[in-house]
Amino acid sequence: MRVLLVNHFPLQGSGSGVYVLNIARSLEKAGHKTCIITPENTTDYLNVKDVKLHPVFFKFKEEIEGQQDFNFACFDPHPRSSLLFSDMTENQIAQYEEAFRKAIKEEIEEFKPDIIHAQHIWLISKVALEFNLPVVVTSHGSDIMGFQVWPKFHGIMHEVADNCRKIIAISNHSKEVISNIFSKDAQKVITISNGYDEKIFYKEQYNKEEVLRELNINKNYDKIVCFSGRLTKNKGIDLLLKAAKTYEDGNTLTLIAGFGQEYEYLSNLKEKLELKDVVFLGNRNYETLRKIYNISDVCAVPSRQEAFGLVALESLACGTPVVAAKEGGIPDFVNDKVGILIQGENISELEKGIMQIINKEKTFDSEYLAKYARENYRQDLFIDKLVNIYKENLN
Repeated sequence: MRVLLVNHFPLQGSGSGVYVLNIARSLEKAGHKTCIITPENTTDYLNVKDVKLHPVFFKFKEEIEGQQDFNFACFDPHPRSSLLFSDMTENQIAQYEEAFRKAIKEEIEEFKPDIIHAQHIWLISKVALEFNLPVVVTSHGSDIMGFQVWPKFHGIMHEVADNCRKIIAISNHSKEVISNIFSKDAQKVITISNGYDEKIFYKEQYNKEEVLRELNINKNYDKIVCFSGRLTKNKGIDLLLKAAKTYEDGNTLTLIAGFGQEYEYLSNLKEKLELKDVVFLGNRNYETLRKIYNISDVCAVPSRQEAFGLVALESLACGTPVVAAKEGGIPDFVNDKVGILIQGENISELEKGIMQIINKEKTFDSEYLAKYARENYRQDLFIDKLVNIYKENLN
């Protein structure tokens, strides 16, 4: 089978980008052919040799032939773009759609896909429906947030939901929300959980001091708390910093990997709270993230909103327990055998959960955590289900 995957975001810096790359690789491994159409604003984009890529270029720091005269748009700021869909002019929306229309048309002629798998109930998915091919759409949650705050896109989203063959939700919570908004047809919306790439995230022995030196941290710590993700309000990093005020003891390090619109605010909050052992690492590659998860005692996921929570899964795959808010899809896979679930916006519960783990009042078997993730949530496990959806919806 030949599958054309189209996404609104690059393969790095967004959950949907990671999702698309993961399923493309798993489909290729299973003997299918894939092509990914994705926005980009740099020629130094992720070098993927095992999957065909078709970048649609947008303006950022370098001049690229054929690029649009504006950056790619987002639901909330991406590490490489701050343009929101709500801020786009009508002319920019038309240019945006035309750029992806051209790319899809080219790949239909050259790649000859059997089916289009679009990401988000949004603009590009509407464009994908213009061609005489079956279209299935995965909702990643950010599109639903867009629906809630940007009424001008409601018509587009209903058009996509009404005319695509299937809507794939990445968690049971997302399925319920999508069904309530878009479809009363019980068969239209299905849940296929996110999976992680077991070749990237796995349990490994690393020398903690060496990893810290690689991160330009020259002090040794007994205990490490980590966070990974975009620095946006939804991710709740401010809650983690306020919790750190309680658990920070001179021997506990908090590592925050990622970048985003909240960086300046969070940096100022760190200073205001007089936190001495919190380090903002900026964006880091997958290999570094694997090392961070492996040397950490706990991964904090204090999200205010979270469609799935792939970071929590990646941490578990590396044998590290999580303290996570009961938001979105997180309760689908985080239980008391692999972590601690807390109420969202509850700093005292976040503090307590982290301290229980770093002080070894509550312990977890790291081998069990890694096995649990590998046996239940590696990406390969969901490919057969996804392929069956494709086959059921071919013309």
